Amino acid sequence: MMRSLFSGVAGLKVHQTKMDVIGNNIANVNTVGFKSSSTVFSDVFYQTTQASSGPNKETNVGGINSKQIGLGANVAAISKNISGAGGSQTTNNAFDCMLSGDSFFITKNGGRTYFTKNGAFTVDADGTLTTSDGAKVQGWQVDPDDPTKTKPGPVSNLNIMSPENMYTDPEATKASYISGNIDKRDTQMASGSSGRTFQMNFYDKLGYKYTAKFVIKQSSVSDNAYNIELKDILRDGKSIMYTEKKGDDGSITKEPTGWGATITQEKQGLGEVGSAEMGENGEPNFSESGKFNMVFDGTTGKFRTLVADTSSEFDASGVADDENKIKKMYLNIGGKTPNPFENIEMDFSQLTMFASSTSSKIESTMGDVDGNGKGKMKGTMKGATIDTSGKIYGSYDNGDLKLLGQIAVAGFKNPGGLEAVGNSNFVETMNSGSFDGVGKDVTADGGKISTGMLEMSNVDLAAQFTDMITTQRGFQANSRTITTTDSILEELINLKR
Repeated sequence: MMRSLFSGVAGLKVHQTKMDVIGNNIANVNTVGFKSSSTVFSDVFYQTTQASSGPNKETNVGGINSKQIGLGANVAAISKNISGAGGSQTTNNAFDCMLSGDSFFITKNGGRTYFTKNGAFTVDADGTLTTSDGAKVQGWQVDPDDPTKTKPGPVSNLNIMSPENMYTDPEATKASYISGNIDKRDTQMASGSSGRTFQMNFYDKLGYKYTAKFVIKQSSVSDNAYNIELKDILRDGKSIMYTEKKGDDGSITKEPTGWGATITQEKQGLGEVGSAEMGENGEPNFSESGKFNMVFDGTTGKFRTLVADTSSEFDASGVADDENKIKKMYLNIGGKTPNPFENIEMDFSQLTMFASSTSSKIESTMGDVDGNGKGKMKGTMKGATIDTSGKIYGSYDNGDLKLLGQIAVAGFKNPGGLEAVGNSNFVETMNSGSFDGVGKDVTADGGKISTGMLEMSNVDLAAQFTDMITTQRGFQANSRTITTTDSILEELINLKR
């Protein structure tokens, strides 16, 4: 038999293999996270019909090259284009992630670890982040010693919507500031009037919301001094200081509940606060413990100081300058146990006394001027987001943003050595390098995670069609080698006739 016949067969086989690879690439042109492959040919064993020899000066004969006849082609490698990034597709799904760089997402399915570029994630019935084929996305958990950070370690499932993550704890209000402007010609706040009411909202440790009612009116002695008096503390519009009871005759009596409140220049132990008494008008009476005065600079109209003096006839002329300025008072609520309240720091330094068409406006804001200590009610999760480093945050209806975990990624020294096992998944091999079980932060090597989009296939259709043409022609040429060899053999057989 002629060697060219078998060389042609070998050529057909390798071109058929290359066409199989091209067909698979084109079939997955829209597969999320798919990495295209390419086929590399190599020539195979050569038959040497004459060995090479060097020049011989004694016989005056020159050197002769070896004579070798090749026996066809073989598939040397089918390599994946791992580093080539696919195009991005916008999905606007918060859990769809596109990973840049050579790193891979880490997943586990049935106890086996996989690596993928497919970031089409979702949350299952247990609240665990999973892939579309049910594999669980791996990452790092929140550091128990610092809830604002994750703790790198062996990767584990990201149960981002576990029961403990669906809610955040309430916090009691610890500070509040009062702002606005008082016009000293405002008749509603004049001395001898009923005064103007303003309110301050706050939370207790259980997340219940309360309102402290104050009345402010001008001193009868100084037009730049104002007396402030605590009137009541309400929850859901009803006073917590008393309960109403209806008698048999239809009359209503008010009985103290045991709660009380004081306003002091320094924090007072809440256990030291006694129960409020009921006044003659049927309202809580905090007496002198619920009053203080506020003084403005009569020249500039700016806040000057608070004074622990409780008199409604306070004379501001004797107040020293700024060396003893008091900006804050404390609202202390107690009288009963258990006590869910905190001492609330009230800052009045944001108030001014400017002309304002005889109209005044006073409002309170929970938290200090930097936003600290505002307190909050219980939070219920309303959504989750993933940042560029893979950290997952839950957002809650009380304004909280809570770290839930972080998606870890894996890197390999030779990512092209990974073995594809379907579903856009890869597994490590002896030639890819091994996964250490911990992974790394995606930003460690300059990568990032983009949310709301997916990495599509990196198949280049133009290149595939070009390869298809050359593969077809190569196959066609090798088939001609076989038919031509067959014709020669036919002629050889015909010599006998």
